[in-house]
Amino acid sequence: MQPDKADYPPISPMTAGLRCVCPRCGEGRLYDGALTTAKRCMACGLDYSFADSGDGPAVFVILILGFLIVGLALAVQTAFEPPIWVHVILWVPLIGITSLWALRISKAIMIALQYQTNAHEGEIG
Repeated sequence: MQPDKADYPPISPMTAGLRCVCPRCGEGRLYDGALTTAKRCMACGLDYSFADSGDGPAVFVILILGFLIVGLALAVQTAFEPPIWVHVILWVPLIGITSLWALRISKAIMIALQYQTNAHEGEIG
């Protein structure tokens, strides 16, 4: 990634990530689809080819949501003892929706952090 020569006010990676917007201008959309990164920002033209969040966001989402949803499922089972089909109806859609939402946000935060720190693959320092 080339050093950014444009004059844009700094944007917090958390703000850009939570809004899923361009980490440089804070205006353009980061995604073309649900989790597909756009080719470039439609507002400022930033090329998103540097963006590679890898497996980091997925690991965090699996660990955190797994802990929360399994805990909720155990609490529901202990308190109400519903049949298994109730668990399937409750937890499968919840896992799908929250996973997609959390992956989208965590991937956007990771990309914004890559942009802010000018991180490159295989480079230290």
